[in-house]
Amino acid sequence: MTMSRPPVVPHDEWRSALADLRAREKAATRELDAIAAQRRRLPMVKLPEYTLEAADGPVRLAELFAGKSQLITYHHMWNPGAEWQCPGCTGFTSQFTRLEFLENYDARFVIVTQGPIQEALAYADKVGNRMTWYSTAGSEFGADMGAGPGEGFAVNVFLRDGDDVYRTWHTDGRGTEQLSHTFPLIDLLPYGRQEEWQDSPAGWPQRPTYSGWTGSEEIAAAYGQA
Repeated sequence: MTMSRPPVVPHDEWRSALADLRAREKAATRELDAIAAQRRRLPMVKLPEYTLEAADGPVRLAELFAGKSQLITYHHMWNPGAEWQCPGCTGFTSQFTRLEFLENYDARFVIVTQGPIQEALAYADKVGNRMTWYSTAGSEFGADMGAGPGEGFAVNVFLRDGDDVYRTWHTDGRGTEQLSHTFPLIDLLPYGRQEEWQDSPAGWPQRPTYSGWTGSEEIAAAYGQA
């Protein structure tokens, strides 16, 4: 089957069309800068004490910072007893193999999940995940942060002052896309994500949402230890 393609035009016409798009791209960049500035001015809320499970036993929430003052948590969806966990969460977190740069910003990025810690660690190993995992199975932390048992995924950001921890930001759903490099790269392609909900020209390839995403089994085959 022959797919439609973008029209072929002279170079000057292409440069003009690109310039029109670039103006919108630059406006979007300035808006993202303004959003980030507003985010830095958000108030925060002090959290109660929480105890989570690490690989070597119970830890207080303040200990997740590992001495840093700032912390990002990705709340990984967990389906009890499932061999393969959420492919979106599995794929999203498999991207983060080099987080050392956060050291220069006094920050850390970790995963928390409702799964029991040993099951979570076994799954992380199976799919080749390189992040540090914690379990909130025995704590209200996940539910209080918008990702309780049977709920979705989320990202939260915290600030620590001694043993006091404050919640500064939260997002879920497509709000997490800004942390990913996969969608920004795919969105640069002429055919984009090829998902049915997207506004694409007539004749562009399209398929059901999520159907092009890498599955957990594929991630394990590419990066896992088994």
